[in-house]
Amino acid sequence: MAETADIPARVRARARLEAAMDEQKRSFLRVVSHELRTPLNSILGFSEILNAELYGPLGAPQYKEYAEIIHQSGQRLLKLVNQVLEIARLEGRTIDFDPAVEPLETALEDVLPALSAEMAARGVTLEVAQPDALPSVMADHRGLRQVLSQLLHNAVAFSPEGGVVRVSTARIGDMVEIRICDEGDGVDAAEIHRLMAPFEQGENALTRKSEGAGLGLPIADLTCRAMGGRLKLASQPGRGLSAMVRLPAG
Repeated sequence: MAETADIPARVRARARLEAAMDEQKRSFLRVVSHELRTPLNSILGFSEILNAELYGPLGAPQYKEYAEIIHQSGQRLLKLVNQVLEIARLEGRTIDFDPAVEPLETALEDVLPALSAEMAARGVTLEVAQPDALPSVMADHRGLRQVLSQLLHNAVAFSPEGGVVRVSTARIGDMVEIRICDEGDGVDAAEIHRLMAPFEQGENALTRKSEGAGLGLPIADLTCRAMGGRLKLASQPGRGLSAMVRLPAG
């Protein structure tokens, strides 16, 4: 009987221990984030000043070129740092999601401006099926935009010049499926599981054709799971890549 009576106490003790560990993870990630971003922000800020020659000419034209290279390298490094920290937060469950009814039309409108320059430069267009009748989903405001941004950026990046990225939705039971398809080279079906595994992609048809560590898809996958949904990929060589997101209907 005494052992049985101790079970609630052990459960409460374990819950307190897990809460303390979660707080330690949050605290550690806050410190790491600050320590990494602070010097990077300085690099970006001062390289911008040098490139703009705010305090007078630098002299040899190569110096201005080098300042621009420093700035671009700093931006790529900052993006990588942000992605690694995001994966650490998602895997450590230190991000709090607040699900609410989110109209997909509004979410798409919010993420597309950041992609417009790249789409225009490469002649990629976006086709949204029934744009005036897009459904709503139950999702975190930031999380939904994170997923859409990552998947659309991936689709645009690997589309051919003048290609089309297609977005469509369908109601499946109590879920909404969002499908994002590109016309890129695609990958072999055996490679798909590697695209979804953080830090395990190695060299594949996607990560070797563009800059970056290929962490966008794992981030989208982990974010979908945290919001009660899932992400599935389908592809064949020469047939492009399709990303299917399922989230609870709003």
